[in-house]
Amino acid sequence: AVVVLESPIADSLMQSIASENNLSETAFVAINDNPISIRWFTPSTEVDLCGHATLASAFVFFNYLDKSHDQIVFSSKRGQLIADRTEKGIKLTLPKDNPEPFAEIDLFSNMLGCKPLEVYRGIDDFMVLVESENDVKDMKPDFSEISKLDSRGLIVTADGLDVDFVSRWFGPQTGVDEDPVTGSAHTLLAPYWGKKLGKNTMSAKQLSKRGGFLICEVKDEAVEITGQAKLYLRGSIHL
Repeated sequence: AVVVLESPIADSLMQSIASENNLSETAFVAINDNPISIRWFTPSTEVDLCGHATLASAFVFFNYLDKSHDQIVFSSKRGQLIADRTEKGIKLTLPKDNPEPFAEIDLFSNMLGCKPLEVYRGIDDFMVLVESENDVKDMKPDFSEISKLDSRGLIVTADGLDVDFVSRWFGPQTGVDEDPVTGSAHTLLAPYWGKKLGKNTMSAKQLSKRGGFLICEVKDEAVEITGQAKLYLRGSIHL
C-alpha cells in the first residue's frame, strides 16, 4: 500500500494505518519534502528498508503524481533510493548488503524442517541456503521459532530450475509471517548468488503463494532490482 502525504502525520497514526491495511508493508510518501521522503511500516513496526513498497511508490509517482518524469529519488533511513521507469518495468537502485557467514547452522534446522547448507547474516536478515528449489517451495517453517531471531526476517534460497535463484522470506518478528515479494532481501541475495554463479545480472523468483519475478544487477555499491507493478485499488482514508 502507498499512502501519499501532503503534510506530516504522527508516527503512531502511520502505524495505525499500516495495521488497519494489514499488508506486508505500507509506504508513506511525503510528496512536499525535497527530496521526497519515504517510510515503511508493517502491521506491527517500522522497518528501515522495503524494496517492493518503494517500487509501488515509484509506480504511483510516475502514473498519478508526475507523468513527466522517468526518475524519482526518495530520501529514507537508508539514504537515497533511486527509481527509474524503464521498458522492462521500474528499476530500483538500493544499497548493497554483503552476506557474512554465520556459524550456528544447526540453529535453523528445526525452524525450517530441513538441513541448511550455509547460513549468512546481512544488515536486516538471516539468509539460509538449502538444497533445491523444491525444498524452498515445499518448506513449512516454524514461525514461532523464527520469531525469536534477532533480525528483521529470515530468507531461504536455492538454485532455480528456470531462473538463477529462488527464495522465500519469513518475518513473524516484524508482523509478517511471509512476504509475497521482498525487494530488499535481494540486496543480500543478489551479491551472494552473483559471486556464486559468476554473474552480475540474474533472474530470480520469490516462491510465495502469490509469487514474484525480479531481475537483479549487482553494482559496486548497489543492487539494481527491476520489477513491475499494477494498480489494484485507489481510495481515501477516513480518519
